[in-house]
Amino acid sequence: MSIVRNNIKLSRMDKQLTQEELAEKVGVTRQTIGLLEKEKYNPTIALGLKLCKVLNKSLDQLFWLEEDENEK
Repeated sequence: MSIVRNNIKLSRMDKQLTQEELAEKVGVTRQTIGLLEKEKYNPTIALGLKLCKVLNKSLDQLFWLEEDENEK
């Protein structure tokens, strides 16, 4: 099984955005951004693409799959 990993927090910080500001730009709550950054929530394709646009990153720069070590 694979786990979705992301660089949302680093990308957000590079843009000097708060979680609240990023949330407003992509149309979600600050709590959703927090869960995404902690990798506790996987975004829809639409939300992932909105995040990419706001953070000026490609999908593969912002998200990637990693093998779950517990499944091996």
